[in-house]
Amino acid sequence: MSLLRSIPHPMRPRRIALLILLPLALLAGCTVQRGAGSQSFDLQAHRGGRALAPENTLAAFSNAIALGVTTLELDIGLSADDVVVISHDTVLNPDHTRDASGAFLKAKGPSIRSLTVAQLQGYDVGLIDPASSYGKPFPHQLSRDGERIPTLAALFARVDALDARKVLFNIETKLDPSRPEETATPEQMVRALLAEIDKAGMAGRVTVQSFDWRSLALVGQQAPRLPRAYLTSARTLKDSRWTAGLRIEDFGSAPRLVKAAAGDGKGRVIWSPAHAELTPALLQEAHALGLAVLPWTVNQRADMTRLLDWGVDGIITDDPALLREVLAARGATLPTPGK
Repeated sequence: MSLLRSIPHPMRPRRIALLILLPLALLAGCTVQRGAGSQSFDLQAHRGGRALAPENTLAAFSNAIALGVTTLELDIGLSADDVVVISHDTVLNPDHTRDASGAFLKAKGPSIRSLTVAQLQGYDVGLIDPASSYGKPFPHQLSRDGERIPTLAALFARVDALDARKVLFNIETKLDPSRPEETATPEQMVRALLAEIDKAGMAGRVTVQSFDWRSLALVGQQAPRLPRAYLTSARTLKDSRWTAGLRIEDFGSAPRLVKAAAGDGKGRVIWSPAHAELTPALLQEAHALGLAVLPWTVNQRADMTRLLDWGVDGIITDDPALLREVLAARGATLPTPGK
């Protein structure tokens, strides 16, 4: 497995009058030197950019590629017939899932793991239920009737068909150690995921991320050159079931905990905290430890601007169009649409 490739367009320097008042990261636009090495800014479309198109669908991923992003962020589960499928939820979500009759599910549906791919394909996930509050943050999402839960293989094939050779993938193993009955085991999911990546020849373009660090430990053992992103939230950091048995109290900070969990693997290591839980001090500490930092999920212009001022290595957002606007206003070179 090869290392994650940086995007090929370095950010152009921005002309700044009062240099002394601005973070050093801005002196080179969005291309910065970190403890983790030189990396171009990573513009990630969360669930394919669900502010713009139905989440985790081929329509969303195609739209993000056409718009121009560095990375497609997505979530995976394992079907009953052991196929890697793309879904954020471990069960069918009634807020955006319709049955064969076109009716929205009245409650949470069966688990992804309990249904075969053929059964999953019977549901339509191209529209948010207008009676739910789920879609209120995304008033501009364009629905697409007939969108199905895609397989990871179908996404790789779509990207190949679009000739989007520079687009990267940030793939989250959707596991919940507090509800193990709803998903495959970490061992099953990682084995299936690595097989799909190898089959598609995508090792040089994939990062594996997770809140459940057991799967990241397995990736580190089985594909040590593959980049890993350690997702954190205030909740998961308090429960060592999520952090592969490690306790934050024993390390003093989230960056040190991530560093300990990652060990001495050869792949790039990323810390992805909830953006509201990141501080300049934690960012500086993470960089000093050699970690890249990509916060999630950043959808407001003010938050994007603040994090860019601090010098994050990338941003995961539901609204990649807005993030492109913010970056363009700073003189950044943006990912090429369709590439």
